[in-house]
Amino acid sequence: MTSYQSQLGSGDGIAEELAEGQRAISIAEFFEKNKHMLGFDSGARGLVTAVKEAVDNSLDACEEAAILPDIYVELQDEGDYYRLIVEDNGPGITKEQIPKIFGKLLYGSRFHKREQARGQQGIGISAAVLYSQLTSGKPAKVTSRTQEREDAQYFEVIVDTDENEPEISVEETTTWERPHGTRIELEMEANMRARQQLHDYITHTAVVNPHARIELQEPKAEFKYERATDTLPDETEEIRPHPHGVELGTLIKMGEETDSYSISGFVQEEFTRVGQKTANSIIDSFRDRYFGREMAWRLPQQHEDATVTDVVTDAVVNKGQDATADFAAGITKRLENGDRVAHHQVVEAAEEVGDEVQTAYGTTFGSTVRENAVEAAWDAITAERESDIYTLVDDATTKRKDDAVIQAVTERLAAKFAQGSHHRVTGGDLREYVDRAADMTEERDDGTFGDTARENIVDALWETAKQVPDDPPKIHDVAADRDSASELLDAMRAVDIISPPTGCLAPITEELVEKGLGKEYNADFFAAATRDASVHGGDPFIVEAGIAYGGDIEHEGSAEVLRFANRVPLVYQRGACATTDVVKNINWRNYGLDQPGGSGVPNGPAVIMVHIASTNVPFTSESKDAVANVPEMEDEIELAIREAARELKSFLNKRRSMRQRREKQNKLATILPEMAEKLSSVTDKKELEIDNTMARIMNDVLVTREREGETVRLVVENNDDSNAELEVTDIVDAEPTAVNGANVVKMDDEWFIKWNPTVGASDESVLEYTLTDDANCDIAVDGIEDEKLTVDA
Repeated sequence: MTSYQSQLGSGDGIAEELAEGQRAISIAEFFEKNKHMLGFDSGARGLVTAVKEAVDNSLDACEEAAILPDIYVELQDEGDYYRLIVEDNGPGITKEQIPKIFGKLLYGSRFHKREQARGQQGIGISAAVLYSQLTSGKPAKVTSRTQEREDAQYFEVIVDTDENEPEISVEETTTWERPHGTRIELEMEANMRARQQLHDYITHTAVVNPHARIELQEPKAEFKYERATDTLPDETEEIRPHPHGVELGTLIKMGEETDSYSISGFVQEEFTRVGQKTANSIIDSFRDRYFGREMAWRLPQQHEDATVTDVVTDAVVNKGQDATADFAAGITKRLENGDRVAHHQVVEAAEEVGDEVQTAYGTTFGSTVRENAVEAAWDAITAERESDIYTLVDDATTKRKDDAVIQAVTERLAAKFAQGSHHRVTGGDLREYVDRAADMTEERDDGTFGDTARENIVDALWETAKQVPDDPPKIHDVAADRDSASELLDAMRAVDIISPPTGCLAPITEELVEKGLGKEYNADFFAAATRDASVHGGDPFIVEAGIAYGGDIEHEGSAEVLRFANRVPLVYQRGACATTDVVKNINWRNYGLDQPGGSGVPNGPAVIMVHIASTNVPFTSESKDAVANVPEMEDEIELAIREAARELKSFLNKRRSMRQRREKQNKLATILPEMAEKLSSVTDKKELEIDNTMARIMNDVLVTREREGETVRLVVENNDDSNAELEVTDIVDAEPTAVNGANVVKMDDEWFIKWNPTVGASDESVLEYTLTDDANCDIAVDGIEDEKLTVDA
């Protein structure tokens, strides 16, 4: 059958004809036809995405300028179109930058910075402008005023998609009531079918940005979210890449562009957390991969025939008996300082001792003499390498093997080292030697060497080998050779390096997570957890979780899951997000929530919030709606949620216990009076006093008041088996006297007497003061649940 390619090539000029149809396209032209990739796939979602991009830009701008954000969002129904207006009180934008920020895709200031930011690529707001002009044909109207200018700048701008450049139709100065800030007005084909998602985005933005004031006006509703704190997020600092996160292509590019000359300078200057000590470790690891190591052998013992001294003496001629003897003895002495000797150590010893003997005797020990001495010494050292290898192999095998099998492996390994005069090997070489020797032994000598035994032998031989002293190549030479660059990358990843610094991140913090949730949800319980920083792909990240429960939160159906990345709500693609997956896979029954089937989002009046702060959040797509399933992040998300959920479990257990306690008290309250009445009737005695009996049966803290003349006593009786730390306040309408151990404060003709007693188990405390007979008293007790307190005062 004739192929398509052969048919295509059969005509004249086909290639030339096809070539004429080829042309480059701009990024703006690409997204013009693929706007769904940026979240503008429908009129409903496009409106929400445009609001999101504008608000995110405003928040970033305000925080960078240390300004508490005031953001106004308005949507106007214009019939065929919707008009979106977003205003902020940020620092404003300079005249030169306005067209590029709003009319050029991939134009921004944050893409190359490794620090937390809502937007980084420079696509978001310009993509909204592009969507606006595509659907309405109208330009974006931008007004901006910087703090230094009296007038504001006004532009009408669109994106030239052929060139990805701004096209300005109007440019003028204007007046604006804001002292500084930016306003953008867009008209677009849209609808309000995603009204709930829009409201969710604004509400959730207020939750994770408690320092912001946000107002939304849309055709059918108006929302205002006041700030819960005047504290801005911590200022972030840009960091350099981490050695464990860089990829090969990036490393090659960095190596080509660096001003550093050496590998040491390169890794210290271009990467974070790399000092001189870490750089040295990286270089040592690189040497092992680039040069390999030299096998080291034990020295021949003195009683053997061919000692190092003997063979070196025989190798040196015509240098005088005393000089030769000192030369040979000096080499032996230096080599004896170590347990094992590698070839380069023999060379170093010959060089050092040769220089000393030359000086002492005035006799030249030239390169030939030294080379002969090194060769003779090395031959003597390696002559018994077979027995040396045997010992290492025998010790390395966890299960004792037959001597003949170990001997067979030893002989084959020894033969491999005989092929190289310096016995220099890489880790890969050594593994190949061991595998080949083991395979041949299994095949010919009926021995068995499993993976563990082979690994142990490789480790034993590698640990006895010595690192070579060769100077590593220069960084530009490494970058010019892909294999060398790959070896440097492997060396960097093999070295333990401290995690990246977290000054580049600005987590919300546990306190503000609870405040943010409390600002928008009227709940009975709040808990938050902020994890320590972790690393993914060389980028640091921090996961925070928050839980709100009870109160006015909707009781029917599943709990609400709030997902955030760098303080931005993720409204769409909930099912494709790692956060949702983690929430579904947690066993919420362990924490007191209903979870039909044992998996999925739990049921009940709860809000589960997760925030990821990172210099590079791994989103699943350009629209940044869902976090990818990265194991490191999933682990931290789960740990953060569980940390907050443990507090929820304690709260629910306590509440369940209090409910059971109330039920028991209610039953006793019904039964006790009837029992007392029957006992009185049976015994024919006066009616029993049971007023405080309930407190003692239920192990309550009982507070009673006794008044004797002007003396007032509050008796605090602890019937529980653990200490009670209380705050007891008596409010009186006359000035008290003789008050001991209490603070007295007067407010509006009333006196507040406050004690903080700690009452031991099965003990009591008496709080006493004096007061006029006709004065009124009202007591309040805090520090203990109502269900465990009885007040008879």
